[in-house]
Amino acid sequence: MEIVVAGRRTEVSPKFRAHLTDKLSKIEQLAPRAQRIDVLVSHETNPRQADSSERVELTVIDKGPVIRAEACADDRYAALDLALTKLLERLRRTRDRRKDHRNHTPLTPVDVRPPQEEPPVQESAVAADGTTEVTLGDSPVVIREKTHQALPMTIDDALYEMELVGHDFFLFVDAETAQPAVAYRRRGWSYGVIKLDTPVSAQARVG
Repeated sequence: MEIVVAGRRTEVSPKFRAHLTDKLSKIEQLAPRAQRIDVLVSHETNPRQADSSERVELTVIDKGPVIRAEACADDRYAALDLALTKLLERLRRTRDRRKDHRNHTPLTPVDVRPPQEEPPVQESAVAADGTTEVTLGDSPVVIREKTHQALPMTIDDALYEMELVGHDFFLFVDAETAQPAVAYRRRGWSYGVIKLDTPVSAQARVG
């Protein structure tokens, strides 16, 4: 299993990299098919945010859904422990769910990328995972963009995958209606779903 470590606004020392390798070895027990773990360590320089100045983001690239967790603390070792605890819990949920869905037949993947107009770009940066960050014109606005391949799924599956990555929203294609949709978190255990009244074209289907 490959471990890819990157730093944002900070250097990652050999000592911390060795600590990461030791800690992340636990992941193989819950995700033996994991191909890669991406680790992003970032530092916030604003002294007002000293209590959360160190952030660690962990992303497991598996044959199934991408599983992600992140945490902040005043120390990167503590942030790693917090993020790893979240990640292991999500991996356990994934393992248990796979046991219940071993006979599930994967649906045909579709490309849900909407047509986009090219914004006026001043500068751009492409990360190793394919994420693109662009600055619009002379403004301070930075847009982060990433394209994912999508499988049609039920709303239940979409909510499940949203919880795995720890996001407040999740973009998917409804398996029943073929409509692009977004599931989002409301309060407590309440969720919402917004759909576009335009089914995905059959021409967009892959394979």
